[in-house]
Amino acid sequence: MRALVTGCAGFIGSHLTDSLLAGGHEVLGVDCFNDNYARAIKRANLAGAHQWDTFELVPLDLSRGGLDDIVDEVEVIFHLAAEPGVRASWGGRFESYVRNNLMATQQLLETIKERGGGQRLVYASTSSVYGHAEMLPTPEDALPQPYSPYGVTKLAAEELCHLYWGNHGVESVALRFFSVYGPRQRPDMAFNHFCRAALRGEPLHVFGDGEQTRDFTYVADIVQAMHAAAATREAVGGIYNIGGGCRVSVNDALGLLTGYAGRPLDVSYEAVVHGDVRDTGADTTRARHDLGYAPAQTFAEGLLAEFEWMVDQERTTRIRRAA
Repeated sequence: MRALVTGCAGFIGSHLTDSLLAGGHEVLGVDCFNDNYARAIKRANLAGAHQWDTFELVPLDLSRGGLDDIVDEVEVIFHLAAEPGVRASWGGRFESYVRNNLMATQQLLETIKERGGGQRLVYASTSSVYGHAEMLPTPEDALPQPYSPYGVTKLAAEELCHLYWGNHGVESVALRFFSVYGPRQRPDMAFNHFCRAALRGEPLHVFGDGEQTRDFTYVADIVQAMHAAAATREAVGGIYNIGGGCRVSVNDALGLLTGYAGRPLDVSYEAVVHGDVRDTGADTTRARHDLGYAPAQTFAEGLLAEFEWMVDQERTTRIRRAA
């Protein structure tokens, strides 16, 4: 199989790219290297992929169109390219969210339609479409009520996928990811900040009282779900929650990190940020039935893996500074 991975240099995209290559597939990776965090980090995420002759990187802004050549070359499309983050989606950056989440998806869908609709598109959606969910765990048929501009743009792009499937037969599957964590997590995400601060002995900032809960999902389980969504015939046109299997409070996660770091954490609790919700929880019944989805990573082991990755990152940084 030759696959297109949009957002291939990102946190999840780079893990998916590595998995596809290791499985014997060819990967055409697309990334626009937007400025939401350092380009050097994104380049480093692709270090493993560049070791494969079956990987090709195309720096490209999907929202500008002109996607015929890349779509023609592939059998399946994993669409992870997006402007991420709830807190940054307010104010002046909203234009970037519209361009990179909505316009980019529309251009991709339109290209697939015009080229005959022969490729399946697996769309990376988010639990942010639910907002303050009225039911926990939350099933897919719960009314979406996004609580942030980010959630609004991701839901709109998800709806576009459904429209192109219903009107033009463009095969699509939407996966709603719940709080993804693990090695290579973006610098703006909580566990990246927590792990780095724990290692450096720096102040660690928590928005809220720490009792808010999330259904944290390890990145390898996300990759498993994306493989299944691409291969399962019955998944076409479907929407699936992809969660980690249990809700964990931020304070409980900090307790684990205290043990990993071997010292007390300097935790500062601050006001809740606009757009943050109190709790999330995924009802994954549908994904388990249709996709055979079964998250394999326990939270404690997954958080330790991210912490150990951060240890390696900090060691590499010290060596470079000393050189």
